[in-house]
Amino acid sequence: MAPTLTVFTPTYNRAHTLHLCYQSLIRQSCSDFVWLIIDDGSTDRTKDLVEGWIREGRVPIRYHYQDNQGMHGAHNAAYERIDTELNVCIDSDDYLADDAVDTIISFWREHGSGEYAGIVGLDASPDGEVIGTKMPEKLKASTLSGLYAKWKVKGDKKLVYRTRVTSGVPPYPIYQGERYVPLSYKYLLIDQQLPLLVMNEVLCHVEYRTDGSSLNMLNQYRKNPQGFAFFRKVAMQYAPSFKERFREAVHYVSSSLIMGNRQFVAESPRKGMTLLASPLGILLYLYIRRTQRSAPVSAPETPNPARLVQESDAQ
Repeated sequence: MAPTLTVFTPTYNRAHTLHLCYQSLIRQSCSDFVWLIIDDGSTDRTKDLVEGWIREGRVPIRYHYQDNQGMHGAHNAAYERIDTELNVCIDSDDYLADDAVDTIISFWREHGSGEYAGIVGLDASPDGEVIGTKMPEKLKASTLSGLYAKWKVKGDKKLVYRTRVTSGVPPYPIYQGERYVPLSYKYLLIDQQLPLLVMNEVLCHVEYRTDGSSLNMLNQYRKNPQGFAFFRKVAMQYAPSFKERFREAVHYVSSSLIMGNRQFVAESPRKGMTLLASPLGILLYLYIRRTQRSAPVSAPETPNPARLVQESDAQ
């Protein structure tokens, strides 16, 4: 009988942290899961490490190696291989709470149905402090974007999706020479279909490292303009407010200029908004070109090109 949950982990040269996830899976109080590791072209000892764990037989493991495509390419490979009812991504430097699998499956069996895309739960730091804010009390379900826009939730959250839903939206596009498309592309499309059940339980412990993508966002902008421009076009279509559509348009203009696309207005799904956002988009483009800072910067209440760089992924 197939397990209920796939825990999938995209990894690239993280042999020094991958054991954290492995050990947390050993500690799980429920074994109704399989661990799918997508090795995105690692050149360290990841393969040997995983093969050793497979021989140990303490956790059911599926391992797939591919040439490096970036995080979104690894997610594509995972979604192509997942065959369980539910799936959750645990990054290669994060680890599950000890009862996370049991918490997810029990909650889904009690409340889940075809009316929901899955579950959204909490992330916490290694010392147990919730990342950002908890969910509103008595809120049963919400889209991911609604949690942030309507309910003012803050911080990364852990997403558990029904595999039938994740398989039903298009894969992330792969651009030659680039290694990044925001993961929230898929989440945004799923939001247009079904809400997520809301769970106020910690499912994952996360630690933001200096070599992680979230801490190198300006470099990501410079290196992956096609991926960002693609995402901003989608986000402009579905942003729930003028302010958010404007912000997405500013980013779209900037990414288009970085990739040298002068047809960005004609290619925009919201041409008027793109024209309106062009002056700030140009300033943001100049800022990204000139600065050597690599830390992420939060978007402000009033547009400021020096602080407009913001990653839209909620996970």
